[in-house]
Amino acid sequence: MRHNGFYIFLAIFLSIYVLLNYYVGRRGWLLFSYWFPWLDRKFYWVVFWLLALAYLIGRLGKRFLPWLDSWGFTMLGSWWMGAFYYLLLSLIIFDLIKFVLGRMGLWPNSLTPILGLGLFLFIVGLLVYGFYNARQPVVRTYAVNINKPGGQLDSLKVVMLSDLHLGRINHKQRLEQAVRQINTIKPDLVLLVGDIIDEDTAPFIEQKMADAFRQLHSRYGVYAVTGNHEYIGGEAERAVAALREAGITVLRDEAVFVANSLYLIGREDQVKERFTGKKRKPLAEIIKNLDRHKPMLLMDHQPRQLEESLMAGIDLQVSGHTHRGQLWPNNYLTSRIYEVDWGYYRKGSLQVVVSSGYGTWGPPFRIGNQPEIVVLQLSFQK
Repeated sequence: MRHNGFYIFLAIFLSIYVLLNYYVGRRGWLLFSYWFPWLDRKFYWVVFWLLALAYLIGRLGKRFLPWLDSWGFTMLGSWWMGAFYYLLLSLIIFDLIKFVLGRMGLWPNSLTPILGLGLFLFIVGLLVYGFYNARQPVVRTYAVNINKPGGQLDSLKVVMLSDLHLGRINHKQRLEQAVRQINTIKPDLVLLVGDIIDEDTAPFIEQKMADAFRQLHSRYGVYAVTGNHEYIGGEAERAVAALREAGITVLRDEAVFVANSLYLIGREDQVKERFTGKKRKPLAEIIKNLDRHKPMLLMDHQPRQLEESLMAGIDLQVSGHTHRGQLWPNNYLTSRIYEVDWGYYRKGSLQVVVSSGYGTWGPPFRIGNQPEIVVLQLSFQK
């Protein structure tokens, strides 16, 4: 029954996707045939549907057509996803304005191809900027005071990284860039807060990304938790094994005592039950044997269920997942969906830091936000 529901959803989704693409493609044909009257109609539509379906071809091609250049199709399709998003939004607004002004007799027909070409060129420029911006990470620092003694530590420098989405698009060179930046910070502790590997573990292994992770230097180690994308690809166990092979300690609904000073708690992602049929442990169960007088730092990929963290007495929760929308104006949606979708937030005694992430998912662009490495300067009660 669950599979039937999925196939029905997939059929509806693909139907809507095809119809919306046709809407964009039809407007594109009217524009390009005006400016380039020699353009062949059949050629245009073949190229258009190749772009529109490239991502799907790339993701399925490796499984069913091993000879296919799946990386090329995936990258092409990823670019199209970003272009399609902004073309669709722009065309809907454009057509609404044209309709209203046209009914009022204020829209000369000669204006349509000129504005259409300008809009197309603007979106091309926007995507080029977004691609560049997505590869210009910033280091963002938060000073966080924890009102508990830190044992032998007065302070701790923690680097937090989320949403690398390592795979065919965010490849080894991106990871090596992150490792170099983190090593210059000289962290005491490194936390990888989920969506480290993007669904398919094969590119991580083929590109030997574990070698890059082994170059990561941290006084008290490198810890990670799963995100939803480790589960979406159905390869959570392979992903965890690959990360552990890279020298990373993956916490799966468990806690460790770091530097004889604070508890680090790592939770499985919330989608675990949907993909495995097994629930993640309640937070209260994970921490039931911990000394609540010592600092408790929680890694949970998605910034949901903050009330549970508050009631459990967690001092600091670090999360990612939201990408801060990744593409403007999606940030307005994420700010509505989550109690906090980016930055620092306080809820009673609970402090929360949510990162916009380092990589990208789908379209390889960031517009309206920046990729980031988060540095947490923790200070403890003396």
